[in-house]
Amino acid sequence: MNASPQGPNASPPSPNASQPSPQWKRVVVKLSGEALQGGLTHGLDSATLDRIADDLAAAAGLGAEIAVVVGGGNFFRGIRGAEKGIERARADSIGMLATVMNALALEYAIEKRGQPARALSAVPMPSVCQPFSRQAALHHLDKGRIVILAGGTGNPFFTTDTGAALRAAELSCDAIMKATQVDGVYSADPKKDPAATRYERLTHDEAIAKNLAVMDTAAFALARENRIPIIVFSIAEPRAITAALSGEGRATVVAP
Repeated sequence: MNASPQGPNASPPSPNASQPSPQWKRVVVKLSGEALQGGLTHGLDSATLDRIADDLAAAAGLGAEIAVVVGGGNFFRGIRGAEKGIERARADSIGMLATVMNALALEYAIEKRGQPARALSAVPMPSVCQPFSRQAALHHLDKGRIVILAGGTGNPFFTTDTGAALRAAELSCDAIMKATQVDGVYSADPKKDPAATRYERLTHDEAIAKNLAVMDTAAFALARENRIPIIVFSIAEPRAITAALSGEGRATVVAP
């Protein structure tokens, strides 16, 4: 992956050539709920949760400031609930609660590895975790804690992709790291179309014009307006986040 550091928080080159250096100092990692279920049909797979927690802790160990926006599709997806007859706003609220369950599990898994973490929810539930505020999130990042952001935007009709782009803009992040099941952005679903071609680099405008489904249009547009690059990579391999963060992994860069 050939990507240049972006934004005011981009880290300088590491003085130790043998030690990977993060290409971006502060990032939002967008992690789907499905990524946490591993080979299960739903819920949390403990081995997968541990692997991702290891990876996030290692990424923080490189010196990067890490925020994670986590989805809830391994428990409940609002759009699917709406398709089954639940009012869309209510279905999305259920989905937001699912993201909190994942955030709490991920927070605990990360802290078991000796890496401080804090779960913050856009849907206030102070008896469970800290309510999200920009000031609180920035404070935890400054203290070296991994911040897990739950509850999406706190509003129905918005995806967690849009939530990731919103939080990246709010927290002055240098990049959005979109973890998927494939190693970048393709012209079509490579699992269904063997002729699908993979992009090394795209602009936000190209991603929107080509209607590439790796993120929704609102997320792409918000990232474009704030000139935040999006790094699309596969979460399937161990240390995938660390590799993408250090520019060593196979990924697609969507940038201005």
